[in-house]
Amino acid sequence: MENTVKLCFIAPLFLLLGILPLAFAGHDYSQALSKSILFFEAQRSGYLPRNQRVQWRGNSGLNDGKPSGVDLTGGYYDAGDNVKFGLPMAFTVTMMSWSIIEYGGQMAASGELSHAMDAIKWGTDYLIKAHPQPNVLYGEVGDGNTDHYCWQRPEDMTTSRAAYRIDPSNPGSDLAAETAAAMAAASIVFRRDNSAYSNELLNHAYQLFEFADKYRGKYDSSITVAQKYYRSVSGYADELLWAAAWLYKATNNQFYLNYLGNNGDALGGTGWAMTEFGWDVKYAGVQTLVAKFLMQGKGGRYTGEFQQYQQKAEAFMCSCMGKGNQNVQRTPGGLIFRQRWNNMQFVTSASFLLTVYSDYLASAGKSLKCASGYVSPSEMLSFAKSQVDYILGDNPRATSYMVGYGNNYPRQVHHRGSSIVSIKVDPSFVSCRGGYATWFSRKASDPNVLTGAIVGGPDAYDNFADQRDNYEQTEPATYNNAPILGVLARLHGGQGVYNQLLPVAQPKPVPHPKLTPTPASSSNPITVEQRMTDSWLNHGRTYHRYSTIVTNKSDKTVKNLKISISKLYGPLWGLTKFGDSYTFPAWTNSLPAGKSIEFVYIHSASPANVLVSSYTFA
Repeated sequence: MENTVKLCFIAPLFLLLGILPLAFAGHDYSQALSKSILFFEAQRSGYLPRNQRVQWRGNSGLNDGKPSGVDLTGGYYDAGDNVKFGLPMAFTVTMMSWSIIEYGGQMAASGELSHAMDAIKWGTDYLIKAHPQPNVLYGEVGDGNTDHYCWQRPEDMTTSRAAYRIDPSNPGSDLAAETAAAMAAASIVFRRDNSAYSNELLNHAYQLFEFADKYRGKYDSSITVAQKYYRSVSGYADELLWAAAWLYKATNNQFYLNYLGNNGDALGGTGWAMTEFGWDVKYAGVQTLVAKFLMQGKGGRYTGEFQQYQQKAEAFMCSCMGKGNQNVQRTPGGLIFRQRWNNMQFVTSASFLLTVYSDYLASAGKSLKCASGYVSPSEMLSFAKSQVDYILGDNPRATSYMVGYGNNYPRQVHHRGSSIVSIKVDPSFVSCRGGYATWFSRKASDPNVLTGAIVGGPDAYDNFADQRDNYEQTEPATYNNAPILGVLARLHGGQGVYNQLLPVAQPKPVPHPKLTPTPASSSNPITVEQRMTDSWLNHGRTYHRYSTIVTNKSDKTVKNLKISISKLYGPLWGLTKFGDSYTFPAWTNSLPAGKSIEFVYIHSASPANVLVSSYTFA
């Protein structure tokens, strides 16, 4: 994680459909799932296993914990740096586990379940090491300040590897409770195939929850070096409820259900209606879980309290979809937008909650009630799909924000290991500052493709600058990827069997958008097709995104194309303005036979009038 501001730019969208990337050709969610899991192997610390698939990485952090007399090797680097931060790592494990708990069947059908379970176990093996005593938990290895002063691949690290812990004298309820949640959720994942390991995880979860609840305090008041990077702004109340919910789900122990019922008001579970969900703020997640308990008939004497949890969960869903009283901002291209720094973390986490809640409602035969009216489960799933599709390339820039997916993805990722030549290719030592001079400042593609990494993403106006120093947009993070595993598995599974406690009804298929074609004839070999691909409400006005495809149906190459567009009241991407009309962008000047171009525009009106005004044949 870094903390300076960089400028962004907008790039035009222009695509030849003959070489059309997956952005507009329909997405391979199975491939995206495989890549998103593979990313975690690039983030591994410690001794890498024999079945390591990301071959450009090597062993690293082999002395972690040794000065403190504890083995802290393993685990994950959080983002583009070489620090192991406990709070986001535990949240990453929790969300990967939740993905498998809900959609493990679909992952198995994709052949990715074992890889996903390996990714979880790599995290939980470390978390077990980090919890050597009931009331001791190590929450960070490395120091963000010294780490960010250097630009080195993990295998060459010369920065501080100090270990920081919480204990009764230096509490950290948020860190301990999130780690308890991770252990409890993961215990469900391993219960069938590795019961001994599952029980071990549960024992750690029990101890960590008791530690968190008994010795209360914010972890960043004890591990102060984390404040600049992962400050616990929300405090620890949400994590206490979150951990209790996961322990109840893992054990069916009434104690934890009572905890949720008795403490919902005092700890904010029934009071806070949130518009974000992530490594810091867990309220929307625990509210979603409690809503599921309620729909399963487990409310008992706490039904009234759990209904309040559910109301807040549904307020979150409505706000994400722009149908509530307090709605989440969206970019002109339709992406949920929370902040300019690593906004994608909120997109993937919100998409996951929308996906699972749509299935919960479908299984109960219910719809979502929002301020603007009722929303069907299939509409919720369709919205979550639109967010994933945006990440994979269905956006004004036609850029895939998952590295290695599609043809147009970030090439200068803000990531030390990816940006420096592999130690297996060139074992020459990369020094602390030398890495900045030689590798960070390079204006070339990364020598190692960070396959599957979801980067921070575009700004509030869909602009994105693929530059290594633009850490706000080009840095990936493990908690960006973890929630999307479940969504991708669900989308790939389609109408398949669900791995959930509630029987899930099949959602209605999303209707295909209507096309408005211009008929081709011998006198009009150039056709124009327009379709509305998205709509949303912003400040009381409804905006629409339109995709327009111009196809050369002749047997000759078209040159000097001029397109006339009238009644256009918003921005357009994919063409170059030429006087009163539009033409090709600078990097191409022809449209081959049988090929198409696509451009996108956004405004709050009916489709613009698009006409081919002139052209010549080569």
